[in-house]
Amino acid sequence: MINPRARPCEEQTIRSVRGSVDCAARARRWVLVATILASAIAYVDESVVNVALPAITKDLAASVAVTQWVINAYTLCLAAFLLTGGAAGDHLGRRRVFIAGLAVFGLASVWCAFAPSINQLIVARAIQGIGAALLVPCSLAIIGAVFPEAERGRAIGTWAGFSAIAAAIGPLLGGSIVDHFTWRGIFLVNPFPAMLAVWIAWRHLPESYDPEAPPGIDWFGSLLAFAALGSIAFGLIALPDSGARDVSVVATLAIGIILLLAFVWHEGRARSPMMPLALFRSRTFSGINALTLLLYGALGGAFFLLPFDLIQVHGYSATLAGTVFLPFTIIVGALSRWSGGLLDRVGARLPLVVGPALAAAGFALLALAGPATPYWLGFLAPMAVVGFGMALAVAPLTTTVINAVPAHQTGVASGINNAVASVASLLAIAIFLAIALGNFNRALDRSLESSALSSRARETIELAHGQFAAGSSRTNRPDEDLAKADVIIKQALADAIRLSMLLAASLALAGAACAAFTIRSSDRPSDRPSDRPSDRPSEAR
Repeated sequence: MINPRARPCEEQTIRSVRGSVDCAARARRWVLVATILASAIAYVDESVVNVALPAITKDLAASVAVTQWVINAYTLCLAAFLLTGGAAGDHLGRRRVFIAGLAVFGLASVWCAFAPSINQLIVARAIQGIGAALLVPCSLAIIGAVFPEAERGRAIGTWAGFSAIAAAIGPLLGGSIVDHFTWRGIFLVNPFPAMLAVWIAWRHLPESYDPEAPPGIDWFGSLLAFAALGSIAFGLIALPDSGARDVSVVATLAIGIILLLAFVWHEGRARSPMMPLALFRSRTFSGINALTLLLYGALGGAFFLLPFDLIQVHGYSATLAGTVFLPFTIIVGALSRWSGGLLDRVGARLPLVVGPALAAAGFALLALAGPATPYWLGFLAPMAVVGFGMALAVAPLTTTVINAVPAHQTGVASGINNAVASVASLLAIAIFLAIALGNFNRALDRSLESSALSSRARETIELAHGQFAAGSSRTNRPDEDLAKADVIIKQALADAIRLSMLLAASLALAGAACAAFTIRSSDRPSDRPSDRPSDRPSEAR
């Protein structure tokens, strides 16, 4: 029976085989456009906010620990609810959930732009994260459902490539907006592509489901994940100021770990788990998620601290701080489609070993940048190396995750992998900042003990303790004491960030080793578990 709400393309699909082929090709093009727009705004938002953090910290008079939640609130909700977003798409309809996520994300972006306080900004960012948790896994699941297996690798590579190209504009545009207008303007960019993606999805995207999706959605599991990750992140953020022996820190971390174990226990017994533990019986699926945790942890921690290095230590503008991400995103965008096809030719293992190893080399080069190092050599060149590494890894990684599970579980699988990436970023930001802030504070303490400083210089250094910021503007004043204090503060910042970049290099290198030991050289799309022909785009049920 023809759906009375079917559009001409759908009627043509029903009438003739030739029409079906033409319509399917047209639908695939619209799928790529809509999913690229949606994923781009989600990824751009993360990188743009990183560049704007120093300005937000200053404008809203917040400490670096509180401002950190502008990032963490987003990644926490994204990580906790990504699994639910993937399951909701499989159960309720991927197009429907995709549109809902876009609407939530766009409205929350407007709230972020007009938030009068740091607390409201954090809440709005959390809601943004929920919207992203709905649209991101559904983007990949829609691609997986619409494109046949033979075309899926290149389709995902195209999606990753164009998303990265769009993301390349983000930091540069965001930095320019911060420099010439206000940080609030970066959030007003999102609603326009979100509305366009909603229109395209509503008009042109086919609906798809998991025909054997469980009857319910695991909301309790989502809340357990949210509480567990939130507790762990809160404890890690409080660690530098309160110390490892502080009762509240120990209790918060312990509660988070207990809740995390409870989450795993619940998922093993739930009737409709959002994270089916049986998927992890696959060595490839487990290995690829371990690689994701390490590689995206390195990326999240390094990219969070890099703008502080550029702006606070080296004195670059927010525009130049945003420009430094261009080599990374342009290279990832330009090569992702090629690397998606590379998987079909050489398998998953080689690109997933070489890619993270190259990224590790790039992070190590970032650690070498000193005060006299030219901008292009100290930052642009290393970011290009990181970009080459990620370009090799991103599309094969994503495709391998989807190909490691049966087609009817692509939504859940992509949700798990995206959740792992978000968890990696969330925990890495907290851990990296805790380590960096601890080293920064200890360096300042040593300078107070060993240096012959005036009382004004000592006061300046003491005020910087725990703030992770350098008062660079004071160096322009004709006061040698304050200038000396600023030099000490900047050196402490530089050393702390340098250690963080080396930590990122270690994590990326560990990811390469993980891929070498867990992913078979023969892994190709043809090795995918048996498909179910019923998992195909369909009209509304």
